Amino acid sequence: MSRDRRKALVSAGYRRLSVVRQCELVGISRSSHYYTAIGESAFTLELMRRIDRQFLETPWYGSRQMTRQLRRGGYAVGRTRVRRLMRLLGLQAVYQKPRTSVPNTQHRVYPYLLGGLSIERPNQVWCADITYIPMRRGFLYLVAVMDWHTRAVLSWRLSNTMDSGFCVEALQDALSRYGTPEIFNTDQGSQFTSEEFTGVLSDAGVRISMDGKGRWMDNVFIERLWRSLKYECVYLREFETGLNAKREIARWLDYYNTDRPHSSLDDKTPMEAYIGTMAA
Repeated sequence: MSRDRRKALVSAGYRRLSVVRQCELVGISRSSHYYTAIGESAFTLELMRRIDRQFLETPWYGSRQMTRQLRRGGYAVGRTRVRRLMRLLGLQAVYQKPRTSVPNTQHRVYPYLLGGLSIERPNQVWCADITYIPMRRGFLYLVAVMDWHTRAVLSWRLSNTMDSGFCVEALQDALSRYGTPEIFNTDQGSQFTSEEFTGVLSDAGVRISMDGKGRWMDNVFIERLWRSLKYECVYLREFETGLNAKREIARWLDYYNTDRPHSSLDDKTPMEAYIGTMAA
């Protein structure tokens, strides 16, 4: 169970157990229970939006080059701050390692299974990735589960934290609606290596594959999805609330799945290719 969920179990309303004892039972410190995250300043949020846009254009930029680019654009920032924000956004230069969230060294990492594999049908390989969604007064994280062969988005979830829970929910939703893939491929982010996430896959009999260093190109399809989503939806609006973001993203993803033809799919939409191939 994640720390955020354990924090939610602690309540000052219990008469028989003190807050200190409740924290001990769920495995968190008392200071963690009382801690409230401090929001980012308006300037920092603007920097994050600028960094995210730039990274979509130049994914090979590390913190040093990103700092230079921001300074040329009139932002008086240091490399330390840019490095922190890139880490917060989950952005790392593609020549170093895949774009991913921060790994957890205590989690098991599974081998990469896609080397030399010809992916020719739906439900042969699924993949998942996380991206950052800028808001007017903050930011959210979006995870999507995609069928590799058809590029169909099978499920997605928004969250205001990088907790593994929203990734697990998206995975469970995809499995319940579309069956079971043979292989599920992700990067080595802590959300995907967590026992909660890998346990769902293992229980369903799915083989788990994880990208290693230098495998960033394996995310190319879902990275294209993020780029299109941001330039065609997110950056055209300033989402006021999570509800507003969820509604607009849902509308765009439905358009992507059902109305947007792909030349690589013989001008079919992702869902036409997915459902049509499955029914054949």
